Amino acid sequence: MKLFLLLFFSCLFLLSNSAMAQSSPKDTSLRVVEKHDGTKYIAKIISDDGRELLLETEALGKLYLLKSEVRRISKIDDVGEIKNGELREESPFSTRYAFTNNALPIKKNEHYAMVNLFGPEIHFAVTDRLNVGVMTTWIGSPFVVVGKFTIPTYNEKVNFSIGTMLGTSGYLNQFRGYGGLHWGTLTYGDRKNNISFSAGFGYFNSGDNRFNYEPGVYVGESTTYTNPDGSTSTNYNYPDVPYTSVPNLIKAPIFSVAGIFQVTNKASFFFDSMLALGEHSRNTRTTTGGNYDWDPVTGTYLNPTPVTITVTEPEQFSMVALYIMPGMRFQKNENRAFQIAVAGVSVWQEGDNFTFPLPMMSWFFKF
Repeated sequence: MKLFLLLFFSCLFLLSNSAMAQSSPKDTSLRVVEKHDGTKYIAKIISDDGRELLLETEALGKLYLLKSEVRRISKIDDVGEIKNGELREESPFSTRYAFTNNALPIKKNEHYAMVNLFGPEIHFAVTDRLNVGVMTTWIGSPFVVVGKFTIPTYNEKVNFSIGTMLGTSGYLNQFRGYGGLHWGTLTYGDRKNNISFSAGFGYFNSGDNRFNYEPGVYVGESTTYTNPDGSTSTNYNYPDVPYTSVPNLIKAPIFSVAGIFQVTNKASFFFDSMLALGEHSRNTRTTTGGNYDWDPVTGTYLNPTPVTITVTEPEQFSMVALYIMPGMRFQKNENRAFQIAVAGVSVWQEGDNFTFPLPMMSWFFKF
């Protein structure tokens, strides 16, 4: 009897487990399965026996894949990112444009490096909201440390960030030069399509001082000498003009509008811009008289008179610098990307305008 009851309850247990297994819903979510050679499949995983995967794809139907050939399997949360049978995947490079960045964070441990014609950059994701990095040239000078802290909102398409850059001129100027840029950014959009508005304040000191001369009219002394033949000659000396020495600091508010828009699964159009509005003061020194004063119109020397230096009141001059950089980015995979851009840079200062092109090619590497 005991044996019969044991067999009876064992059968009930096995049947209940079988029924539960049959009633359990099968996970039919889509996944991207990538092989070590870079081949990707968008498929449902029908079965996994530990050695092989049975995939059901839309393009190829069912196929078996050795698990030893699989590099990664990622769940697709948004099927809307599947276009023409390919998945538009995210990457840490989506936080960058050309020079500026947006308010989207680099996900934790998604570090990346960028190499361009001028030098390398490395950026680390310390947390999901804090990123730090370093930038330099191919000769290691100047050297810049950069950081960004992201402030998300309840709307996942609206993000804020604050950022800072602190740099030194390095050994090129015996570490005397320094500068910085501190800014805030508002970004609207996602990692594939977004637009950013930034505002900040930048400054730079070359390490050398400049002289501010006191306004006024200054007349030099004269000394009369008696020559051996009894004649006399007068030497007119330059006057001492009082001045103060101040750091040669250039500073300006800076504004930026930038964005990126995905065109195909692997190509995006982006644009970057930066506008700096600065000003500086300068007084004019005019010198007349002396032993060798001459008329610039006639080209003849004038009679010697005491040296007179006239210093005007400081005059304010504005300076505007603008660069606009459109370009294309080509995403090979989530670990590699290449972008090319051609910028126009214009500088307006004291009535003069200087414009020059600034081509740029950049390579991105996730590590």
